Amino acid sequence: MWEICVEDTFSSAHQLIGYEGKCERLHGHNWRVVLCVKCKEINDIGICVDFKKLKFILKNILEDLDHKILNEVPFFKEGRNPSAENISLFIFERAKEEINGGKVFVSSVKVYETETSYVEFKE
Repeated sequence: MWEICVEDTFSSAHQLIGYEGKCERLHGHNWRVVLCVKCKEINDIGICVDFKKLKFILKNILEDLDHKILNEVPFFKEGRNPSAENISLFIFERAKEEINGGKVFVSSVKVYETETSYVEFKE
């Protein structure tokens, strides 16, 4: 089994509704995201999935979050707090729509809120 990962970043603001503390106020982050996929087989030239394709998919997903107030993004307006946990779920679900099928499946999404703090979502 191979696991292939790509990274990208985005900047956004959010506020955590119901949180008691500073994060209840509107504030921003420079987020780092790691998208990983798994596959059991590689093709005849030794590739599971092209990094370029994965980077393109991740970049398109992050465009919906970049330089936005996350509380105003439809996924989060549906009653989900824009926490790192829910951001990882958003990215995972969107990536799954684009990638899953055939021999390649999304295995995890890590969302770094800071250099030393991250959330990882796995199905």
